[in-house]
Amino acid sequence: MYRPAYALLVGVAATMGALALAASLTLDRPLVDPEGFLGPAVVRLPLIVLGAFLLDLLPRTLYGSRMKPALMPAIAKERVRTHWDRERITLTVLGLVSFYITYVCYRNLKSFLPFIMGEDIKDKYDRSLHLVDRALMFGHEPATILHTIFGSGISAHFLSTIYLWFLPLVPLALAAWLVWSRNITFGYWFATSQCLAWALGTASYYALPTLGPGFSYSYLYTDLPVTGSSQLMKALSYGRSGVIRDGLEGSVQSVAGFASLHVAITLLVALMVQYTLRNRILHIVFWANFAITVVATLYFGWHYIADDLAGVVIALFSFWLGGLASGQKFDRHGLASHPTSTTSQVPVDAE
Repeated sequence: MYRPAYALLVGVAATMGALALAASLTLDRPLVDPEGFLGPAVVRLPLIVLGAFLLDLLPRTLYGSRMKPALMPAIAKERVRTHWDRERITLTVLGLVSFYITYVCYRNLKSFLPFIMGEDIKDKYDRSLHLVDRALMFGHEPATILHTIFGSGISAHFLSTIYLWFLPLVPLALAAWLVWSRNITFGYWFATSQCLAWALGTASYYALPTLGPGFSYSYLYTDLPVTGSSQLMKALSYGRSGVIRDGLEGSVQSVAGFASLHVAITLLVALMVQYTLRNRILHIVFWANFAITVVATLYFGWHYIADDLAGVVIALFSFWLGGLASGQKFDRHGLASHPTSTTSQVPVDAE
């Protein structure tokens, strides 16, 4: 049974909504729907799910009918009847709305951070985490070590591409598990875990407010070529200045270092692929995506080592709690799991 996932999904979204609204009223700053991949989230997520629905339906219909128009309606209706039942629709709508609320509130609470915590508080924490980085690397800069190992040529562009792939990965992965998860509980598992991860990431920003090494120690990254990652960092810097100093309205400032949600979400996706899909190639691809993303966060100065470690902790906790809420049963060592139900009416495990 996955009913606890209902409560957790709605609870996280409601909590994030209440916090964002309270901050907005206290600061007298409006809530903003930030734009991203395919435009604003309110447009982006329904478009992705609609696209996934059509991608699920059209190829099956065309292939099954052998391109015979007379056969297409029956095949399409059968797919809708067997796959798009009430529970699938409930999962898709609930997961989509909960994630949308959580993510938009995450962006706004992140934007409110300097107004609530103050701009100067970051200096202490950035310096502390920078010193921790140097201590862990025996007096060396992690960025300098990585620049020496990987160079600053084509590898920079490759790392940048993988890092930026995160932007479409978030909504696309959510849509994939909502629409195509072979077991309904897997969709609840991923949606619940995602919302938890974004909420915990927001809390981490307030617990340890930092900008990250790329903003606080930018001189360490002057040897890198212009890439999509460096252009994004520059745009975020201008955006932060515009919101904080110039009073720019209708925009959010998106600079906050601790913890790394790039690391948290890519690890969460890798874990979901490992536990719910049986394709070994996909296992390798998404674990590699996670590992390369970790390197990219340090290579470009998006995060300190502690940020990445915190991201790992957030992913593991969210994955575990989301699994329990959605009815997954982990083995003794936590290296495998199985669902205890497929739907609320058809249990697959009598225990």
